[in-house]
Amino acid sequence: MLLAIWIGVMFAIYLVTEVYRKPNEGKVMAHDVLEIPRDRDGHFRVAGSVNGVPVQFMVDTGASLISITDAVAERANLGEGVPISFQTANGVRQGMMSRAERIEVGPLAVNDLRVGTGYTGESARDALLGQNFLRYFDVSISGNSMVLKARDNEASR
Repeated sequence: MLLAIWIGVMFAIYLVTEVYRKPNEGKVMAHDVLEIPRDRDGHFRVAGSVNGVPVQFMVDTGASLISITDAVAERANLGEGVPISFQTANGVRQGMMSRAERIEVGPLAVNDLRVGTGYTGESARDALLGQNFLRYFDVSISGNSMVLKARDNEASR
């Protein structure tokens, strides 16, 4: 009986931890405007896709490019790409440079962007949303929200 109680307690702790770790969802405020809430760890995360393959983007205003895992690159049919060395906050990383037909984040999308592969996140779906996507939007941060707003219909280029 005591063992069953402990198993129940551990399961409850697991469920609470999973709910706590799940990032908040971004919400569409108006046409071509997306509000992204700050996650519990201080980062901004939002669901998106690369060539229709679902990813969980972490917005990285210091990154030049979108970076994805090799698993996402394979599922998105990006092909092999060109070998390249990336300078990251954690040092030099080897990867490939490819092109994605379409990057989507909520109602926002940009076509024909360079994408770096070889990113290692916590899961195979993790990705970084870099400046080559963000440059098409007005980006503002206020309190615990980041807002991406399309500029003059450039986003759906």
